[in-house]
Amino acid sequence: MGQLVSDVKTILDYRDSKQAAENERQKILSEMADDEREKTNLVKKALAAQRAKYGASGASPSMSTGAVLQRLKSETAAPYEERRRTNSQKLKQTQAKRPNLLQTLLDKFDDLVG
Repeated sequence: MGQLVSDVKTILDYRDSKQAAENERQKILSEMADDEREKTNLVKKALAAQRAKYGASGASPSMSTGAVLQRLKSETAAPYEERRRTNSQKLKQTQAKRPNLLQTLLDKFDDLVG
């Protein structure tokens, strides 16, 4: 009877930890989406400032437009890429450990039979 109670507790604890892990994943994903929107807005603002300074093309005659755009993206997106990497690591680590009831039953088989 004690084994049955223990197994039920294990299952209920697993369900709770699984729900907590899912909530944590959703929180991390929403943070990543917010960061992505923020990064996009920052790139747009930097590009608008560049265009205001150099005209519609956003570059002086000696600069190529692609190089300017690449530089602006790399300068403004660098901190967000680091956050994205750390959030990806957190996502990989947040998971609930599934209980193996068959293994616990086999481990305690002698006690149950005896």
